Amino acid sequence: MGSPKRRLAVVITGVVIGLFVLLLPHWQKPASSPTAPAPGSGPSSSARSTLPSPLAATPPAASPVRAPDEVDAFEGIERLNASGYTVKDDLTLLGDLLLSWQTLFPRQGNPWGENRDITTSLTGSNARSIALLPRRHPAINTAGELIDRWGTPYFFHQLSGTRMEIRSAGPDRVLHTDDDVVATP
Repeated sequence: MGSPKRRLAVVITGVVIGLFVLLLPHWQKPASSPTAPAPGSGPSSSARSTLPSPLAATPPAASPVRAPDEVDAFEGIERLNASGYTVKDDLTLLGDLLLSWQTLFPRQGNPWGENRDITTSLTGSNARSIALLPRRHPAINTAGELIDRWGTPYFFHQLSGTRMEIRSAGPDRVLHTDDDVVATP
């Protein structure tokens, strides 16, 4: 089989090639940020490394838990029930808000349920914690319902997965009377 020096060279070459094959996949992967230890485990905050990480400002791959009010409020939502606008403007704005929801949640269609359920979804209690409507918006009453400019909760009637009738009771504050204003975006 050859001299002992030759056998040693073959063994060393085999070990080097084996290590190369084992380590090659790790050299090609980008560095990942360390995972956070479970609460109550791991080193204390004073013992953690303070080295800057280039990934520190990037959110982790999993959806982070965010405070809904700090997220993605729908542009123009401050005009809802504001002076200088009409109830028709409000209904158009709510229709646009629902279209944005459908863009963000294409497989879900509109948020569903009663007014309070829909409002809860729009204020961030949804799978992605996206708040198109701030929780403390003046158009949300103490019961958690979206209200029209006269203080009456809107009536949402689901027509299909992507179409919803939105009804304001109007100035008489009674639903299904002649002064109701209705939109079907």
